[in-house]
Amino acid sequence: MEKIGDWELNNIHCIDCVLCMEKIPDNSIDLILTSPPYDSLRDYNGYTFEFEKIATQIFRITKKGGVVVWVVGDKTKNGNRSLTSFRQAIYFQELGFNAHDVMIYQKKNTPFMRSNAYTNCFEFMFVFSKGSPNTFNPLKTKTVRQGKEKLVANKKTDGINNKVWGELNAEKTLTNIWEYAVGLGGSTNDKIAFQHTAIFPEKLAIDHILSWTNEQDIVLDPMCGSGTTCKMAKLYKRNFLGFDISEDYVNIAKERLRLVDAQPMLGF
Repeated sequence: MEKIGDWELNNIHCIDCVLCMEKIPDNSIDLILTSPPYDSLRDYNGYTFEFEKIATQIFRITKKGGVVVWVVGDKTKNGNRSLTSFRQAIYFQELGFNAHDVMIYQKKNTPFMRSNAYTNCFEFMFVFSKGSPNTFNPLKTKTVRQGKEKLVANKKTDGINNKVWGELNAEKTLTNIWEYAVGLGGSTNDKIAFQHTAIFPEKLAIDHILSWTNEQDIVLDPMCGSGTTCKMAKLYKRNFLGFDISEDYVNIAKERLRLVDAQPMLGF
């Protein structure tokens, strides 16, 4: 049974994440992928969220070259957006993380409309790195045009386009705006997951896990909720570790893990 610090790997533990992370050695985790309970937008069974203590432990246990993906949004109250997400991002920088990227998680089907502003359809995915990332496996998409074509080259001050024959790439790296369907059949087909009040799509977890880790790396979700990060890490042959203070949520997450063995790897 493999362990990291006091904790059995490839398992989910019901305990406060700060206490858990205190018992993980420095520079141990390859990827932390989580969506914390920001701005009290959900009840989360009444549990509190000590951001600064959590962030400090996250920095300590992340490997040099490791990555943290922090999926958050902002509350709008009385027409005023909190900008809590940016304050948290700046705090991570002050701890010593690089703000490696600011990505957008765009929701294809969002019903939340405001009467005097445009419909909000996204959350931030802040990608923090402890130095330069050890791993980047870029996700690709096919280019619209492929094959040989005359391309602009050596354009000088006279403004004349000097074209030469070149080969267009068959694929290009994705942009940093990722779009996902949400809800049953979009976020997941696991009906039990929706007993949690806020889940993110399995495909979102897969895309980050594939981007920033390799097989057998360690993926942690310190506030794992319904267990999406842990489930996808297991499916894609990463070691995983999940913490959540709610026994109800841990039971949901563990049931989803039990379903994994009967589920083939997702063909995204």
